[in-house]
Amino acid sequence: MEVINKKGLPINTFWLIVSGIVLLFLSVVTYYYVLRGVYGNFNFFGDLAGLPGFSEYFQEEGTQVAILYSGYTENLLADGSTWLNDNVTSWKKVLDQYKITYDVLADSDIERGRHYKYKLLLLPGSKSLSDREVANIKTYIDKGGSVLSTSGTASYSNNAKWRGWEFFSEVFGMKFVKEIPKDPPYRILTLRGGFPITAGIPAGYPMKIATWDLPIQMEVLEPRTNQVSFWFNYKVDQGLVLEGLKKSAGISYGTYGKGRFVWWGFELNALIGMQEDYILYDRFISNSLNWLLYRPISFVKDWPGDYQAAAIVTPVLGESPENIENVLPALTSRGIKPLIFLDPLLAETKPDLVKKIGSAGYLGALVDVGYLSSVNDTVNKLFEYETQFAKIKSAKDKLRAITKAEVIGLNTIYGFHDNRTVKAMVDNGFYYLYSDSLSNRSIPRTVLMKEGSIISVGRTMRDDYEIIRDNNLTNPEFQVYTYEEDIQRVIFESGLMVFKFHSDLQCLPENASVVGEVLDFAKEQKIWITDVKQLYEWWAKRNRLEMRVEVRSSNRLSVTISNPGEEDIKDFTISVDLQRKVQNIRVSSEIIGTKLPTYKYDPASKIIYLTVKDLEPKESRIYYIDYDLLPI
Repeated sequence: MEVINKKGLPINTFWLIVSGIVLLFLSVVTYYYVLRGVYGNFNFFGDLAGLPGFSEYFQEEGTQVAILYSGYTENLLADGSTWLNDNVTSWKKVLDQYKITYDVLADSDIERGRHYKYKLLLLPGSKSLSDREVANIKTYIDKGGSVLSTSGTASYSNNAKWRGWEFFSEVFGMKFVKEIPKDPPYRILTLRGGFPITAGIPAGYPMKIATWDLPIQMEVLEPRTNQVSFWFNYKVDQGLVLEGLKKSAGISYGTYGKGRFVWWGFELNALIGMQEDYILYDRFISNSLNWLLYRPISFVKDWPGDYQAAAIVTPVLGESPENIENVLPALTSRGIKPLIFLDPLLAETKPDLVKKIGSAGYLGALVDVGYLSSVNDTVNKLFEYETQFAKIKSAKDKLRAITKAEVIGLNTIYGFHDNRTVKAMVDNGFYYLYSDSLSNRSIPRTVLMKEGSIISVGRTMRDDYEIIRDNNLTNPEFQVYTYEEDIQRVIFESGLMVFKFHSDLQCLPENASVVGEVLDFAKEQKIWITDVKQLYEWWAKRNRLEMRVEVRSSNRLSVTISNPGEEDIKDFTISVDLQRKVQNIRVSSEIIGTKLPTYKYDPASKIIYLTVKDLEPKESRIYYIDYDLLPI
C-alpha cells in the first residue's frame, strides 16, 4: 500500500497558537488588575513607564532642580565678598544631603530660557536680575514651574540700579514693609502651625535669625499667598498685635498662574541655634522643597475637629485666695473645669475653701524644687530626685487629705525644672507641668520618661500681673482688649491659649467680670476650650500616632497609620497635601473590612482631611486615596 505524506501544518497547531494568544491576553489582563490593586486606577500605556520599578530600569529621570548663581548680584557686592558664593555653596550641600541632582545656571542661561526644563529654580540672594531674566522667571512660574526665593529677589537691575518691589507685588502677592536692622544682631521669627511647609514643627516655634543680611519684612496682600511666619514680637514691638502680625511676614508660599513659589525673607545661612533648632530647620527646608516638587506632605492636626487653637484655664491662688470665688461662677456656668494652682499649706489653713475649689476643677501644687536664677545658672542647682519626689508627694498628700479632687498639675515656685522633676512627677501620678522656662512653642511639649510621660506647657499669653500690675491697665475694658489681642495671636499661630490669672489681681471684685468676657470671646473663635486632663489625653495620643505617605501612581496615594501604644487613639484627623487639583476622590483600604475614615477635601489648599474614629493598640491600617487629576 502506498503511504501518502500530508503536507502543511498539523491540524492542532492553529489551536495551539490561539491558546497561546488567549493565555498571553489573560496574563496581561491579570497583570493589569494586579497593578491596579497596587497603584490604583491608571492608564496602562500612558502611566506604565512612570510606575516605580519600571521607570527604575527603563527610564532615567533628568535633573529637576537648578540653582541660579547670579553674576549680576555678585557685581553688586563689595569687592572680595564671598556672600553669594557662600549661599550657593550652602544650597548645593543641602541638595546633596537630600540626594537631589541639580545644575548651576548663570544669568545668561535664564535670559536664554534654559531654565524651563527644570521643575524647581532656586534663587538664593538673587537681588540683581536683568529685565529679560525677570520676564522669563515670571513666565516660568506662570506656566507651572516652582521657585524658591530668598531675600530681595529682583529688587535691583542688572546694572545695579534700584528697581523696587514690583516683582514681589506681582509674583508673590506681597508688599514691602521694611528691612530688619542689623542691631540687635538677631531677631526672632515665629513660625505658624497648620501649613504643609511647617509640618512636624511646633506651632509658635521661634527661629533665631541673624540680621547681618538685613532680613526683609513683608505684608501678604492676596489670598493666593499664605503667611507662614511673623517678625512681630508683642513683648517689645509697639502697635496693634494682629496688625503687627500680618505686616511682618518673614516666610510665605503660594501660587502664581500654574506655578508655585516659596519665599524666605532671609538667607539659608542665617539661622542661629542649638541642635534642636537645626533639626527643625532641616525639616522646614525639606518641607519647602517637597511642596515645590509636588511631593505629598502629611501631618496630624494639632487640635481635634475644625478647631484652629485650644484653651485651658489655670488660676493661681496667692494672696487673698478667697477671691477665687468671684470667678468660679463664670467658669462653672460655662462648663469649664480649671486647673487651680495653690500652695499645699492652704489646705491646712483654709480647708473649706480648698474643698470648694476642688469640686470645681482639678488641683495643681506650687512646689519648691530648688532655685536657679536663670537657665544658665552654674552656681545654684535644683534638689536631688529624692528631695523633689518627697516634696511633690507631700504636696499631693496634703491636698488629697482635704478634697477628693484630682491633683495632677505642678508649678515650680521659681519656674525651673529638670529631668528629676519630671521623673518625680510621673512617679507621683502628675502629668501637667507649667513652666515659664518653656518658650520655644505655643503648644504643649511631651516629655517622655521610662515610667511614663507628662506634658509641659509654657506661657503663651500675658497674665494679669503683666497686664494690670506692670502695664497699669486697671480699666476692665482695656484688660479684655489686651487678652483678646493675645487670643488672636494664639489663633494666628494655631497654638494653645493658657489663660493664667491670680487671686490677688484678676479675681478682685472689680476685675472678675473680665474672665467671663474673655472666655466668651474665645468661644466665638475656632478655639477648643478644654480642661487639662482632656488636653493631656489628646496630646499624648496625638504624639503617639505614626504615619507614612507613599505615592503609588499619578492617581493613588497610600497612607499608613499605626498606633504603637497601649491605649486606643480616638477621633483624630490627619491632613495630606495632595499637591494637585483633583476630583472624584475615593478612599479605600488595603484589607477588606478595615474601618474607613470620613474625609473632607479642600480644593483651595488641595488638602484632604481624614478623620479616624478609633485606632486600637498595636494596630496599623493602610488607606488608599484614589483620584482623577484635573488640569493645572
